[in-house]
Amino acid sequence: MCRRSVVSAYLLTLALLLAAAACSHKSTPSQESKAAPEKTATSEVPTDALIASMNSFGFKLFAEIVNSEFDKNILISPVSISMALQMTYNGAAGETKEAMAKVLELERLSLRGVNEASAKLLEALANPEQGVEFIIANSLWARKDIPFRKEFLRRGEEYYKAYIRTLDFRKPKAADVINKWVSDSTKGKIKKLIQKIKRDDVLFLINAAYFKGEWRFKFDKTETFLRDFHLLDGRTKEVPMMTGECNSYRYLRTDKFQAVSMPYGEGRFSMYVFLPDEKSSLKEFYAVLDKGNWDMWMSRLEDKEGIISLPRFEFRYEILLNDALKALGMGIAFDRR
Repeated sequence: MCRRSVVSAYLLTLALLLAAAACSHKSTPSQESKAAPEKTATSEVPTDALIASMNSFGFKLFAEIVNSEFDKNILISPVSISMALQMTYNGAAGETKEAMAKVLELERLSLRGVNEASAKLLEALANPEQGVEFIIANSLWARKDIPFRKEFLRRGEEYYKAYIRTLDFRKPKAADVINKWVSDSTKGKIKKLIQKIKRDDVLFLINAAYFKGEWRFKFDKTETFLRDFHLLDGRTKEVPMMTGECNSYRYLRTDKFQAVSMPYGEGRFSMYVFLPDEKSSLKEFYAVLDKGNWDMWMSRLEDKEGIISLPRFEFRYEILLNDALKALGMGIAFDRR
């Protein structure tokens, strides 16, 4: 039997893992462009193993960002960020390669295996189910005097479908060239990512992810009403609250929070919504949000009938990932020497 339950406290929506929402970022890693030789004797890396590494990295990255931006609505796509960094990982060597492998959770995976599994994952994501559109696009822009080796270019284009180009950063229209690529890759959602190219910029690693999904269980527009929503600082704000019909959802209830999986399309993609209990807090939830707990929570989800009420929301988020990646241990990749 379905019961109507109106959300009356702050909630957390996670756009982590493969259910990525539209976002983009830029970073300027090491200018090393030498392609480290791949192992000739390689053991194939299962796609599941690569996804596990991406998820571990994603939770570490999210936790690091939360440390400095706790009061903001944070939106990241670890799968697309991982793909972009794995592409540049092919050009790393020595201590830089070791640091990147550790941060990206790739230490136990062969380079060729990572590349081949990445290609398979990109292919799977590029052919989603009905009602879902998901695009991941990678590009690497180097200052004109930074050459790329042919093997690095081959791997980037073959495995990561990357757009790799050198560009004269001194030209006034250089930023416009990059911004056009970003706009085209996000279907116009992000029109101007780079405001100005600085004199000491040598490399831009830019990743764009576009996600558009239809709810599997749609909300009725006539059932959207203004309701109270409680903010982190204790204030209450009236927001449009969407309400769906009675349906069966994957659901979890603990002594700290409720969680529900809200599927898109045919159910391969989902948004997971977490609602901390009134006696708990978002800060407490963040403290236990890691891959180990995530896997446990996912294994405990059970089918349960119910009616979901969810605030309609829209927000933008932009972050330069340099500091977070340095804090995680990838600082050597940003060394300009």
